[in-house]
Amino acid sequence: MSKPTLALIFGGRSSEHGVSCLTAREVLSVIDRDAYDVLTIGITREGRWVRETAEWPELADGSLPEVRTESPEFDWSHINEIDVAFPLLHGPWGEDGTIQGLFEMADIPFVGAGVLASAVGMDKPFTKSVFSAAGLPQLPYVTIQPWEWDVYRERSLARVQALTYPVFVKPARAGSSSGVTRVTHESDLVAAVEAAREHDPKVVVEAGALNPREIECGVIQTKNGKPIASVVGEIVVQTGGRHEYYDFEAKYLDHTSVNVIPADLDPETSERVRAYALQAFDAIGAEGLARVDFFLTDNVDGGLVINEINTMPGFTPYSMFPGLWQASGMSYPELVQHLIELALSRSTGLR
Repeated sequence: MSKPTLALIFGGRSSEHGVSCLTAREVLSVIDRDAYDVLTIGITREGRWVRETAEWPELADGSLPEVRTESPEFDWSHINEIDVAFPLLHGPWGEDGTIQGLFEMADIPFVGAGVLASAVGMDKPFTKSVFSAAGLPQLPYVTIQPWEWDVYRERSLARVQALTYPVFVKPARAGSSSGVTRVTHESDLVAAVEAAREHDPKVVVEAGALNPREIECGVIQTKNGKPIASVVGEIVVQTGGRHEYYDFEAKYLDHTSVNVIPADLDPETSERVRAYALQAFDAIGAEGLARVDFFLTDNVDGGLVINEINTMPGFTPYSMFPGLWQASGMSYPELVQHLIELALSRSTGLR
């Protein structure tokens, strides 16, 4: 019997291109080649689809791989030969519902959330609106629309002044802390918004958490579709260094952050994190997998607020998501196999 063809899609046009390539390399290394024929498809930074290997030599510290532009073009006439797709893309043009819509139209099962959940999870202001409707605790925030910044800039700045400094200025639709600035004084706000707008014309400004602890929890679905939560982890950025918060370099380049699994939390707080993670997963209609991020902070009673949800979390050697599931009893290869099997077991279209 012929084996199903599994397509790994990685790279992409977002600022998280290199992280996606790292994820692809790690996932490829644990795919059961006796069970699947694997097709590796890279998307260049310019958006070209190519036949990439997802294999790179050892990289120097502080560098990330990227899809090689000299790779041969992907032949689109072969797209219907794909039995299941694993879109290992992070950020816009991949984690935001765009490629999920392509697979739905082509009737190809795929790993992860569908079009709507992916789009909502990628767009922070929409995520926050959904979380608010679900009753999940959050910190105050302001959304700055592109036209508003261009036409009513002073009004935008005045709305931000109602938040408590420090604030975090972020692109509304980006991940891995790309384009994020911690602002402690209003004189630095305009520059921070402009920096975020280099990644996304829509910007969100969030009140900073006081004395925050970064807490994360993984969610996957069982074979019958029931979401389950992992143990809870904590990200600790080394003190005394040059990182004020968990930024892109601390995550991927200079190894100054540590994943503590399980987090040193009392049982009641851990269970509350896990319950909120499942609630968030359900609120946006996620499927397959997600990582839900929280702060433990002095801002609010009870201390726990939700930060965001990632519908395609990283699988790099430094990523929290696979570590959470390993600590919960599911190894990296088992996790990858489980997600592929979930995708194969569900239909495309309305479900």
